[in-house]
Amino acid sequence: MTTASASAPVGVALDAMGGDNGPAPLVAGAVAAVRARPDLTVHLVGDRERIQAELEGADPGLRPRLPVVAAGAVIPMDAHPAQAVRATPDASVTVAIRLVAGGGAAAAVSAGNSGATMAAALLHLHRLPGIARPAIGTVLPTPAGPSLLVDAGAQVDCRPEWLCQFAHLGIAFARHGLGVPRPRVGLLSNGEEPGKGNQLVQLTHRLLVREVPEYRGPVEGRDLVAGTVDVVVSDGFVGNVALKTAEGVADLLFRTLRTELTRGPQARLGALLLRGRLRALRDRLDWRRTGGAPLLGVRGLVFVSHGRSDAVAVAHALLGAAAAAHEGRLIAALLAAAPTGAAAAAGATAAGTGADDRRLGTDRWT
Repeated sequence: MTTASASAPVGVALDAMGGDNGPAPLVAGAVAAVRARPDLTVHLVGDRERIQAELEGADPGLRPRLPVVAAGAVIPMDAHPAQAVRATPDASVTVAIRLVAGGGAAAAVSAGNSGATMAAALLHLHRLPGIARPAIGTVLPTPAGPSLLVDAGAQVDCRPEWLCQFAHLGIAFARHGLGVPRPRVGLLSNGEEPGKGNQLVQLTHRLLVREVPEYRGPVEGRDLVAGTVDVVVSDGFVGNVALKTAEGVADLLFRTLRTELTRGPQARLGALLLRGRLRALRDRLDWRRTGGAPLLGVRGLVFVSHGRSDAVAVAHALLGAAAAAHEGRLIAALLAAAPTGAAAAAGATAAGTGADDRRLGTDRWT
């Protein structure tokens, strides 16, 4: 984790009650983040007493940059997202996103119910012009640098026009969030040939050819981490399955390496000699160090983290959110990413008003 030099202050709201393991790893990650970045303030949103108990051992000098914002409820992981957001307006994730909407924070991070995070963002931040549905972007490591998978789980049933919108959002984030000057776009399919794929993939391919100059054609699952393209577009069902598969393979790789490198004295000696390079490999492939996944398509910066996030993952998610907020151009780029043609027509009827987004809040976000 690198330490940033002091600059203009930036505030990030953290849902300190979301996640699988309670507030302990979330608060610990917030402490690590403010220690690493002197201009960062993390607003810890949730149960005041539980959060303050977790802050007891923190450096007193950091406490002013770790204010606690009270929230009276937590949305469980298994709750119906939209129903829970409507029924508990004082839930920690909702309060965190309202801080962004009201200007009290520049970004929000939650490791809780991702559907509830999206429903709250739609309700209080609303959608970008021309965007019918938001999508989750996940940063993946490749030999050529980071790539972006979008959608990674927000919209499991999609239309071709929505996937085209995801491509425009992904291009904007890759350019201004990942520093890729000329992002290349691919469409996740079961083959590189245009004739392969289901009906959604084939219709989306034709639309991307017409409306997205950066489109390079269909890509396969192996291209997610090959660096073939910089933005991989998919519906949320296929994207989430592909993401979880990649994470599982990475976990298996490191478990197997750990077992083999401790099998006997020669193996342990080899592991000792390779320790520095193995650590570098671990850090490069560690999902915890990629930061949170941006919720693309809403009028504000919201990042979704794994429910199983530990302090390392939380710290990197907060630092990534702070970097995006401090960079400043990302929101402007996303606002300018409005599609044209058929994709724009699909988004124009759906985007813009708070009433529309309150209606969308009745959908089953997963």
